[in-house]
Amino acid sequence: MQQQRTVQLLLDDGSVFHGKSFGYEKATAGEVVFNTAMTGYPESLTDPSYSGQLMVLTYPLVGNYGVPPRTFEANGLATFMESEKIHAEAIIVSDYSFEYSHWNAVESLGSWLKDEKVAGIYGIDTRELTKLLREKGSMKGKIVFDAADEIDFVDPNLINQVDIVSCKEVITYGNGAKKVVLVDCGVKHNIIRCLLKRDVTVIRVPWNYDFTNMEYDGLFISNGPGDPDTCEAAVINIRKAMERNTPICGICMGNQLLAKAGGASIYKLKYGHRSHNQPVRMVGTERCFITSQNHGYAVDNSTLGSDWEPLFINMNDGTNEGIKHKTKPYFSAQFHPEACSGPTDTEFLFDKFVELL
Repeated sequence: MQQQRTVQLLLDDGSVFHGKSFGYEKATAGEVVFNTAMTGYPESLTDPSYSGQLMVLTYPLVGNYGVPPRTFEANGLATFMESEKIHAEAIIVSDYSFEYSHWNAVESLGSWLKDEKVAGIYGIDTRELTKLLREKGSMKGKIVFDAADEIDFVDPNLINQVDIVSCKEVITYGNGAKKVVLVDCGVKHNIIRCLLKRDVTVIRVPWNYDFTNMEYDGLFISNGPGDPDTCEAAVINIRKAMERNTPICGICMGNQLLAKAGGASIYKLKYGHRSHNQPVRMVGTERCFITSQNHGYAVDNSTLGSDWEPLFINMNDGTNEGIKHKTKPYFSAQFHPEACSGPTDTEFLFDKFVELL
């Protein structure tokens, strides 16, 4: 095994963590966030919602099941990933497994990172790092190899991350009975798979595309990275779409953009929700679901207009996990009903949306 290069992870509060590289050796900077899921690193790395972020995994052993083939179906969707490439700026783990074994693995996590020029570091005390992030909140960080000033700190939330990851042209999938316009803010491929499975034609449009004159039976607003306040063009189009009473569903960033279109405001969470084990309760019921999540912002329930109400609430911290219109067929979830990776307990939300079409 070749000698691993030593690296430093510097946080903007002055904290320094020492580790070793197992990925591509380049200095990188972004927002340091933690994910408490035990599995699913191929799906998380390729989730566009991690654009601009250095992802810390709290589960100690990572890499032991390798990486699946980077193959694509005839329709252009990844077979085993959530997009065409890795979107996270880096992955930070405690213990990297150089050996891997899995029926579907074709290469190691390290070789994949090197191929896609993404930093990966291990030997970091991720428990200490996560405690720090929980106490102080997500913060700016950078991975450096030679000198502390190799690269500057970056706040990815000041950059329109959605514009970076959204598609650049209209793409159509499937040939189903109903047409759904999907506003791509950084869509995970499993959202498209879940819709195609329910016999709809998916018309994927860029985040700022004016779709309001198109013929469609339903509007779907995807997940995506960064600050929803950078996506005003999408909010304006969603607001126009609300005038026609066609069903609207949103996931994650889609929840926030729908809320903004309805007049509500968004705020940044201290350290966000990134895991497979977030409990949410459906408002007005005793039904609770374990959900997969990845977001750093939330809808302020107190700013929802009189026509809107919360649909789900997070059982850990009481934050908003979805909204619905009181009279019109508009609803959304802050969590990921398509999961991938994670529990699929809430996939029925796709059924609910398709029934409304």
